[in-house]
Amino acid sequence: MGALIDASVLVEIERGGLDLQTVLEAQGDLEVAISAVTASELLHGVHRATQGKRRMRREAFVEHLLGRLPVVPFDLLAARVHARLWAELAAKGTSVGERDLLIAATAVARGYAVATHDTRSFPRIPGVTLLAW
Repeated sequence: MGALIDASVLVEIERGGLDLQTVLEAQGDLEVAISAVTASELLHGVHRATQGKRRMRREAFVEHLLGRLPVVPFDLLAARVHARLWAELAAKGTSVGERDLLIAATAVARGYAVATHDTRSFPRIPGVTLLAW
């Protein structure tokens, strides 16, 4: 099994609330990665930064993460899982953020958990194992 780290955890690391090395070492042999969707969320944050120094710091942090953590693509298997989960949630009248659903589907497709601080969206998605980091 492995874990996809959600952007909420990575933002906490960027803000200094968690230490990346400590978090990774605590996982032992657990394979840890991020989804391509999370990579996009992080890069979006870089592009939204308006102050030069802040943008440079954020970009350096994101590029460090992208160089250190494997990035898992959203592939056909994840698309199939996504479609099923989306339909299940719609049938219940439950909505979650689209990016969160893409991340969750990627995790479920690979048999991974989602490491997150998000206590709102991810717990509503069926079949997702959560790790609270």
